[in-house]
Amino acid sequence: MPTDCISYQNSGYFTPLMNDYLNQKNELHSLYNHFPTLENFEKQIEEKKNNFNDNDNFKRQTLVSVLKNQYAQLKISNETLNNIELLNHPNTFTITTGHQLNLFSGPLYFLYKIISTINLTTELKAKYPNYNFVPIYWMATEDHDFEEINYFNFKGKKFRWNKESTGPVGRLSTEGLADFLEIYALEIGSSTNANTIKKLFEDSYLKHDNLADATRYLANALFGSTGLVILDADNQDLKRNFIPYIKEELFQQTSFKAVSETIETLKNYTIQVNPREINLFYIEDNLRERIILENGIYKVNHTKIEFTESEILSELERNPEKFSPNVIMRPLYQEVILPNLCYIGGGGEIAYWLELKSFFDAVKVTFPMLLLRNSVLLATEKQIKKADKLNLTWADLFSKQAVLVNKITQKLSDYPIDFTEQKAVLRKQFDALLELANHTDKSFSGAVKAQEVKQIKGLENLEKRLLIAQKRKFHDELQRIIDLQNELFPNQSLQERQANFSEFYLENGEHLIPKLMNQLNPLDNNFNIIELY
Repeated sequence: MPTDCISYQNSGYFTPLMNDYLNQKNELHSLYNHFPTLENFEKQIEEKKNNFNDNDNFKRQTLVSVLKNQYAQLKISNETLNNIELLNHPNTFTITTGHQLNLFSGPLYFLYKIISTINLTTELKAKYPNYNFVPIYWMATEDHDFEEINYFNFKGKKFRWNKESTGPVGRLSTEGLADFLEIYALEIGSSTNANTIKKLFEDSYLKHDNLADATRYLANALFGSTGLVILDADNQDLKRNFIPYIKEELFQQTSFKAVSETIETLKNYTIQVNPREINLFYIEDNLRERIILENGIYKVNHTKIEFTESEILSELERNPEKFSPNVIMRPLYQEVILPNLCYIGGGGEIAYWLELKSFFDAVKVTFPMLLLRNSVLLATEKQIKKADKLNLTWADLFSKQAVLVNKITQKLSDYPIDFTEQKAVLRKQFDALLELANHTDKSFSGAVKAQEVKQIKGLENLEKRLLIAQKRKFHDELQRIIDLQNELFPNQSLQERQANFSEFYLENGEHLIPKLMNQLNPLDNNFNIIELY
């Protein structure tokens, strides 16, 4: 099959904002620091080194201490342990990706985010050997939208964990997942790889009490040997280092002002997130609600909890872990507690990060580089051979289905279905009639224009009817093309946003992740089309 290159910009699956960012459009330059190239990391390193104020190495020591506590009950690889220790040193920096605590990792791009992060640290070490680079997976443990993460798809079927949750999802009990595993186990069979998947699910979710610990175990089991470091920032000690920025948010509302101004410059694009006046939640085990300022009183939405200014300041000093950043403040929290150079995320994430640079400038924190994660299409040898037989290119298969079907119908037809030429001739004839009308009876011009519209519409209707007739004629071949595209693009969406990794692990087993790691280049802005067994 032809190995035509599909860039993200030409794939049809990214927004105008992402396309313009990848093309480094001049109008967007003020919204990011340095565009992610290997050479630009030199500038980013110097800026972060100077900005990551760490008196007596306190922030790094706190980070390392927290990580060691979080890994205390986990079998940890030498590579990960070494990376945690390296974080004590001022010449060590992080590359970070974040992801929700989706059940059993959720969609495939969970893997691609983490692999992009790991592979970039490897490239950076080769380019800048005097520095160390640690891959970080930031678990979104404080999120409270359980409906977004309580399921995954396997071979077109949705497996949902039916449970109530209102607080931070990382603290949610895993009780009840044994019944879920029984149902899922029936679906995947009893092959060697299926049994490996079942054991991984069991060890992750049935042997750990909450979703944060379960997800940490799962990610460590999949990537621990690479040196990946997994962080749960729902932590009192880490939040203590963020207290000055929480104070500013409570009393100055800096983020609201800065982000609102940036959004004005993005009015030609779809806005990903809008700021609140205070971009913080108040959290307890079963509670995560917005903090609202009304008439000088800080209220926790949908509760009776409220504070005066002095009371909320006292609460912050005593219990910083109860203050949770929302989507606007979380990136700042990340960059304050980590010596981070670059954030790797999907298109939606990069879009909201682009709203934040002026806010970072206002609070004097270095803005990280923003890298779009790798995107991948996994195809079996059988699917590739089928595409060859149908004379399809990858560009064809990435097309929207209606566009693809029309294109192939016209290609298969013995005569042209496109009446563009005939419509051009018709318009030329009516132009001559209109000219005649203007020189004789100008009132006649309205009738000429109406007749032109009618005739053009008639040709378009004939064109549509002919296309429908040809689709019926070539139904079998078109259906084979539709079936193949639906296999590769479930629900006419990207495979990576739909399928769970276990679907491909069944056939590829322990070779799946190494194969992905060997083929993904984090700085390449093209879709990776990878052949599997």
